[in-house]
Amino acid sequence: MTDKEELYETLGELIYVVAKADGIIQEKEVDALTKILENHPWASTIQWSFDYEVNRADDIDFVYKKVMDFCYQFGPTPEYHEFIDVMMEIADASDGIDKAEAKVISSFSRDLIDRFNRDIEKIKSQEDKE
Repeated sequence: MTDKEELYETLGELIYVVAKADGIIQEKEVDALTKILENHPWASTIQWSFDYEVNRADDIDFVYKKVMDFCYQFGPTPEYHEFIDVMMEIADASDGIDKAEAKVISSFSRDLIDRFNRDIEKIKSQEDKE
């Protein structure tokens, strides 16, 4: 499995977290996902991962932590902007973005930024010691 494939599997997991954040995955959210994936180069990977999580029905906090652990290891990438856009589209598909969905979306951004800023500070600190 390539790094990109793993990254887009993570997007499928993240979509699951957002869609399930309000308690249930709604048909409008699934329809939005289908539309998003129509011409996406990683559509089958994203869909497989989303379906896998739906079938497992894991706790969304557990899946979110798994997503964040992968993203921390993967490091910064422009694809995270796409992830946020997709999460917003999925959340907005069912009568707008509710509080639980908005929390997941903002947490994803904040958690990544905080982590990467800490990593930068560690690097700067090590450079100052040298």
